[in-house]
Amino acid sequence: MKSKVYFTKEITPEKVVEMYRKLNINLPGKVACKLHSGEKGNQNFLRPEFWKPMVESVNGTIVECNTAYGKAFEGVRDYTDEHWKLMDFHGWSKLYTVDIMDENGPDDDLILQIPNGKILKSNRVGAHIANYDSMLVLAHFKGHPMGGYGGALKQLSIGCASREGKALIHSGGQSRDNIQAWKVHAEQDHFCEAMADAASSVVKYFENKIAFINVMKNLSVDCDCTAVAEDPCMKDIGILSSLDPVAIDQACMDLIYAAKDDPGQGHFIERVESRHGIHTIEAAAALGFGSREYELIEI
Repeated sequence: MKSKVYFTKEITPEKVVEMYRKLNINLPGKVACKLHSGEKGNQNFLRPEFWKPMVESVNGTIVECNTAYGKAFEGVRDYTDEHWKLMDFHGWSKLYTVDIMDENGPDDDLILQIPNGKILKSNRVGAHIANYDSMLVLAHFKGHPMGGYGGALKQLSIGCASREGKALIHSGGQSRDNIQAWKVHAEQDHFCEAMADAASSVVKYFENKIAFINVMKNLSVDCDCTAVAEDPCMKDIGILSSLDPVAIDQACMDLIYAAKDDPGQGHFIERVESRHGIHTIEAAAALGFGSREYELIEI
């Protein structure tokens, strides 16, 4: 049976809630809302006000983890103190309960096993993930300087990984150190496969208690983690929702390829293809926690 992916061209905070309700799922207990809070200086991330009706409707907590790139790439979110300051500066702490899930450091990481992983056999995630009963992944779909694109699978993998977990993904399991990892960075396809491995562990952890929304807005070739990002090159496309993280990312990419009249399409596709972005989707499908075959239901 094909996975269902719901799609609307209308992009409003209220429409996000409607698209979630189309999934006919009630996320139980304490809900972790995983999104991208934006690097300092980034102009493209979706602001706290945009997500407010959705987060409030599930009484969710905004969850994030420290990064692994830090000051070498002009970022400030790799250590907890600076990360908290930025959460305040961007307004997340004013509107929501916020949780930096690995704020207590690597000794506190939760380790999820990946017995069938192609590159990684375990994944280090922020320890506080254990405080949640379910997860709502609120992805801003856009390009990415290393992964080609960022969507649901990236939020599950890099997004939920602790700082040391991110280092392991980027290095293909060679190093937990957020400085050393960049010196031994994995070959590109292995990096994509490591992201898929890590994503699979989070989906398994929240089995049947996880949902996905991708918003195709502010379509820059750069991620919200980029301090100096390119402005969006494509027109906004819409909102998608699904219970399948592989299907929703595949559907987003298919919508990008279908946007032949958009003058920025070629630039966006070049970013994805030059980084083998589709291979993350291929690797995730091969692991069996989602399908590239889907039914697109337009609302």
